[in-house]
Parts: sequence; structure tokens; C-alpha cells
Amino acid sequence: MATILTPQAAALGPNGDVPGWLGGVDPRARIIVAVVYAVVVVACSRIEVLALAFALSVALLLASRLLITRTLKRMAAMDGFILFMLVLLPFTVPGDPIFAVWGFTASWQGVLHAVEIALTANAVVLALLVLVGTLEPVTLGHALHALGMPERLVHLLMFSIRYIGTLREEYLRLRTAMKVRGFRPGTNWHTYRSYGYLVGMMLVRAVERSERILGAMKCRGFSGRIVMLHRFEATRSDLSFGLAAVAAMAVLLLLDLGPWR
Repeated sequence: MATILTPQAAALGPNGDVPGWLGGVDPRARIIVAVVYAVVVVACSRIEVLALAFALSVALLLASRLLITRTLKRMAAMDGFILFMLVLLPFTVPGDPIFAVWGFTASWQGVLHAVEIALTANAVVLALLVLVGTLEPVTLGHALHALGMPERLVHLLMFSIRYIGTLREEYLRLRTAMKVRGFRPGTNWHTYRSYGYLVGMMLVRAVERSERILGAMKCRGFSGRIVMLHRFEATRSDLSFGLAAVAAMAVLLLLDLGPWR
């Protein structure tokens, strides 16, 4: 699969992400470190260690020279998803009472558990956004293929990323057509049937588009294999990055499982 450089991509680093030291790190190393780091953080249970892990993720964000405002907005979207769970958790975990609201008692153990979940989620998601979220889709697909991922899964990932915007545009066109014809949603069977027709039409058009795309790819010689335009090569900077990541994760595990626990 050939990579087409847009004006925005031309201003990015060699691996398709923001310029800086992180752009020079092998994408394979970034994926491996992100996955292992997520497992290590999830395995930790002490709040002090989780706070340290979150601080490491923040330090990684600052060192990567990413746009902090944009990254924090993505983090806020994730935090909003789990906000209700974190608010309700203190009222569902038994323990030492703090206060009561409408007959429901919040416990210190529930609050600590909610803080633990929040620190874990934010540390993991922030590291994934910095290490993996900055990779270009084609670079990410090639890196996953180089790591031994099945080609069909890699194809599915790359085509999903490529055409999810196209499906959204198709959905907006169909919704606009419905509004032009006077459709106003409500709580009735006509609305339910209309949305059912909308979903069905999107599926039909998606199948038709996929057949056209498959025909075009076959005409260009596509045989179901990923063609690597370049080979990933490990460098000294990749080794240094991997050793630093292993040392940081070892410290987290020692602090969480050590005899001073």
C-alpha cells in the first residue's frame, strides 16, 4: 500500500507523527512499549504508584511536544465516559462512611477505588495517545504487520480508518435527504422504520462501495498481501528508548510489589 503525503503529512516526522525525538523512534518499539506499559499500570494497585505512572505519562506528553490542549480534549472525552461510574462508585463500595446523600452512604474505600480507576485509565490512555495515537494509519498498519499481526486484521484496521469518514459523509447525505422530505424524528413507529431504512441503506451502499474498491484494487495488482515500501530498522535511539521504558516499568512494579508495601 503506497503512502500519499499530504501537505500536513509533509510537515510531520519521519514516522508520520509530530516532529521531535519521538518521531525518530521505531513504531514497533512504540507499540510494544505502549502495550506492556498498559499491562504494568493495570497490574499496579497502590495509589502512590498509579500517581507516579500518571506523572510519567504526563512527562512523556510534555517531552513529545504534542499539542497539549488537543490531547487534553481527547482525555476529557474519555473521562466523561467514566465520570458517572466514578461518581457512583463511592456509594456502592462498603467501608468507612464519609457522608450520606438521600440515604446513600459514601465510603472512603469507594473514593479510593474511584481515584485508583481514574489514575489507571488516564495514565494508560495518555501513554497510548502519545506513543500510538500519533502514528499515521499506514505506518501503524505496517508496524503491526511487521510485529506478526494477521494480515486480515491489519487490512480491517487500515480500511476502517480510511473509510469511516466516507461512511459518515454518506450518513449525513442520507439524513439531509430525509430532512428535505420533511422527516422529523419522534417516538412513533414511522420514526423507527425510517431509522431502520437509514441503517439498511447505509449497509447496502457500504457493500456496493466495497465491491467497487475491491475491483479498483485488483486492477492495480492487489493480491491480498501488504507490500512494504520500506523496512523498519532498530537503531541506538530505539534501544535507549526501550531500556528507559523497561527501567521505568520495573520501578513501578518494585514500588507496588516490594516488601515496603
